Amino acid sequence: MFKLLKYLKGYIPQSIIAPLFKFLEASFELAVPIVMANIIDIGVKNRDEGYVYKMGLVLVILGILGLAAAITAQYFAAKSALGFGTALRRDFYRHLNTLSHAEIDKIGAPTMITRVTNDINQAQTGVNMFLRLFLRSPFIVIGSIVMCLTVSPSLTLIFGIAAPVIGLIIYLIMTRTIPKYKKIQSRLDRVSLLTRENLSGVRVIRAFSRQKNEKEDFDGETGELLKAQVRVGRISALLNPLTFAVVNIAIAAILWFGGGSVDSGAITQGELIALVNYMNQILLALIVVANLIIILTKASASASRINDIFAVSPSVTDGGNVYVEAVAGAPAVEFKNVVFAYHKDKPSLENISLTAEKGETIGVVGGTGSGKSTLVNLIPRFYDITDGELKIDGVDVKKYPLSQLRKKIGIVPQRALLFKGTIRSNMLWGKRNASDDEIWAALETAQAAEFVRKLPDGLDSPVEQGGRNFSGGQRQRLTIARAVVMKPDIIILDDSSSALDFATDAALRTALKHDLVGTTVFIVSQRASSIKHADKIIVLDDGAAEGLGAHSELFEGCQVYREICLSQMSQQEAEK
Repeated sequence: MFKLLKYLKGYIPQSIIAPLFKFLEASFELAVPIVMANIIDIGVKNRDEGYVYKMGLVLVILGILGLAAAITAQYFAAKSALGFGTALRRDFYRHLNTLSHAEIDKIGAPTMITRVTNDINQAQTGVNMFLRLFLRSPFIVIGSIVMCLTVSPSLTLIFGIAAPVIGLIIYLIMTRTIPKYKKIQSRLDRVSLLTRENLSGVRVIRAFSRQKNEKEDFDGETGELLKAQVRVGRISALLNPLTFAVVNIAIAAILWFGGGSVDSGAITQGELIALVNYMNQILLALIVVANLIIILTKASASASRINDIFAVSPSVTDGGNVYVEAVAGAPAVEFKNVVFAYHKDKPSLENISLTAEKGETIGVVGGTGSGKSTLVNLIPRFYDITDGELKIDGVDVKKYPLSQLRKKIGIVPQRALLFKGTIRSNMLWGKRNASDDEIWAALETAQAAEFVRKLPDGLDSPVEQGGRNFSGGQRQRLTIARAVVMKPDIIILDDSSSALDFATDAALRTALKHDLVGTTVFIVSQRASSIKHADKIIVLDDGAAEGLGAHSELFEGCQVYREICLSQMSQQEAEK
């Protein structure tokens, strides 16, 4: 948790004011038993109503001052905690965006969502409660013991015994609950994963009538989470009864021994009542400390999980690279004996060599899991190659600043993803200052202009989250248009026409060739017809290049490619 306190840097004054006002509130509270003792020993004993009213007014003033101090303290504590949470979320989110696809794949989206929401909320609550209570409660305990010393040093020994016993109880419970709270947070990750899968895959679940099974899985996971929370709750629940027992035994001892002191005249009745009040104040303060420790325990477990993510370093960085100039006459993209493996497993790509000249169209084809998407994901450095060389415009991709590299590349992912807003706002992702004419030109190229014109609001038509108010084919065409708007040097279409009919697919490829003159196009597709007319086609099989060349030569000389073509079209169609 201490590693995260740097996010309070901008709120140091508020972080000091909050506990100081709580300290002030505690001072007013400590004065109350003494005032009560005087009311009993002077006002009640002498039947002096005027004195009772006067001291009663003092109690009211102490209460008002204490309330004002408490409100002020809580205001500044809340302001500090919210500032802490905001700064931490911002930095955490920024750090997540520096991670490469390799780290994101390894950590998992559900875990990151839980940590950026639940865990940061827990840490924020911990800071809030710490600022409000960490100075007040110890001061109440110590102050009560000091005040008791001024009343009866001998009876204060009871306080001196009770306080360490309560402290030991708190320590033992805390050491047993911290590891369990960490496990609970990990189980929340699993619940988040199941929830995310069910929401994103609801159509598949219903199509296969798996609602009951998914409900059982979810109930099982949440049941285990419940059991874990109950187990730790039972341990935490021991805190209050054990501390109450110790305090009440101490109060009984004060009354027992204090009664004898009153009889002997060593202390007055009011002072005995004051001692009991101070014992109750200690009880309440320690209960608050106990609850604070539970909150801090949860915050500590969450902070540990947050720090685990901060400790992950991105494997893909530009290391402060400066703008680089393209090598004149160099190929747009060049793979030289490229090898790539996920997490040091068996290589997903082995000894890939490929040269793509400016303006060429490169087809990438192969069976499921052959490494097609992996190959094109290396070009924008979503992952770093394990071995070999990968150059863009004659320069090693690792020498580019990531911003410069990715401005050169337009990417259309396998899963067509649009963002909530309008069609225009989505198009501007590709080029922030794109004019309407440029957007319409890109829509024409992507074969999307016709259906967009039919929408009541045209470019200002709303796009729901994920683009769910559009069909699969419409989403794909809009994502293609988004990439075309930026007029990149390289455009990657990663199986991005799977939802298009053959006529639209053919029109799209023709438009790309005509409208993106000089742009190198990579087309990843399961359809042989989509890459049949490419300048070069690379055929992948289990991560290895089984063939490279034009359609006609591959159909004659590459068995894997021939099988793919004949599985989708007649031999006569394939030979055209």
